[in-house]
Amino acid sequence: MNLRTCSNTVLAHTRRAFLQQTSAGFGWLALAAMAGQKTYGQQPGEQATRYVNPLAPKTPHFPAKAKRVIFLYMQGGPSHMETFDWKPEMVGKEGGNHALLGPVLKFHPSGQSGLMISEAFPELAKHADDLCLLNGCQTRTPSHSQATVALHTGNDMFVRPSMGSWTVYGLGTEAQDLPGYITIDPPHDQGGAMNYGSAFLPATFQGTRIRTGQQALPNLDPHLSMSAQRRQVDFVQKLNRRLLQQHDPANPELEGVIQSMELACQMQTSVPGVLDLDKEPESMRSLYGLGNNETARFGTQCLMARRLAEKGVRFIQITHGGWDHHNNLRIGTLGRAASIDQPIAGLLTDLKQKDMLKDTLVLWGGEFGRGAYDDKGNGDGRGHNAKGFSMWMAGGGVKGGMRHGATDETGAEAVSGIMGTHDLHATMLHLLGLDHEILTYEYAGRDFRLTDVSGRVAMEVVA
Repeated sequence: MNLRTCSNTVLAHTRRAFLQQTSAGFGWLALAAMAGQKTYGQQPGEQATRYVNPLAPKTPHFPAKAKRVIFLYMQGGPSHMETFDWKPEMVGKEGGNHALLGPVLKFHPSGQSGLMISEAFPELAKHADDLCLLNGCQTRTPSHSQATVALHTGNDMFVRPSMGSWTVYGLGTEAQDLPGYITIDPPHDQGGAMNYGSAFLPATFQGTRIRTGQQALPNLDPHLSMSAQRRQVDFVQKLNRRLLQQHDPANPELEGVIQSMELACQMQTSVPGVLDLDKEPESMRSLYGLGNNETARFGTQCLMARRLAEKGVRFIQITHGGWDHHNNLRIGTLGRAASIDQPIAGLLTDLKQKDMLKDTLVLWGGEFGRGAYDDKGNGDGRGHNAKGFSMWMAGGGVKGGMRHGATDETGAEAVSGIMGTHDLHATMLHLLGLDHEILTYEYAGRDFRLTDVSGRVAMEVVA
């Protein structure tokens, strides 16, 4: 045998051996990141000795007030002066030629706390004593795309893990047959999947996108009978475990493939049941406004969110668009609010009745607010404003019936109780029992965190 023949024989043998040894683990190449590189809480330099399910519930840094988050994202930037930031000094100021524009909607005192809430939210106003209005919010830029990504990830310049991903990374999930982070009808633009992605965190922590309607999750129906599929999966899992035992019993990546395959199978039976709203009594469907064309879609999403929360999903987001009112401010705000007012009130009522509001943090808001000036000179529109706007929290250990922070008398800029994006995230993580300075992940030679190198917990809103 000459040298060339020998060389070809060795190469062929090497290829065959490689294919034989890895054929059962090809899924690892695509899913290796799902298990991560180290166990959460493991010290640098320590060698993992056994696989730990990355989605298993984890102990928070300190006793948590909230177990889960439902984030109601209002895409486009709702006007704070037409929703939750009462500006009596501005009442009566008519627009025109980009002059200061007073609020185009009326406000009323609500609840025992007397919180001033816009006429756009008559049903939500009945829950005023549960709301903590954050009237001093700020963000870095008035650009939709950048501000949206910043709200979701803490950074408007680079690809970073979303706040839902950080939450599940820090706490795992109590839903062992569902993903830990679910986003319902997320934004398809303004950053798209960046808003619910895991970036450099293991992919198992990214958000799972579901839709409203019959096919909420694509490719969910098995092509085989459940029994035939179970036999097929068991066979593949047997090969995976054999490979694991023969080559590396402590291989976290291959263990992650085994775990993810089991989760996928469980989701085929769990997801349809969780999202089958026909099982809800008519009284519950009516509470969320499912019988009204105006509120049916968002009501469906809110009811889905409650059912997912009840099953232990850690972070749930709902997106509602159409809040970019450069024109049609009055009618547009009333219309957008009418489609969410009853469903949100129904969600809060439902969570209370099930004794879940106390440990469910509900967060409402957009990427920024609107300006104090008449945007088009017609008295019916506002431009973008990143310097001052409103969001609100409810439940999950937050003080209710209070107003935290304020903008100046024109609503143009936050002047007290200022809550930047990092402050908002730090406060959210604190309510979940996580120290935002400790919750880090090593990547590219440095420790990253959701709040970068800043962030202050607004202890004033913590009950």
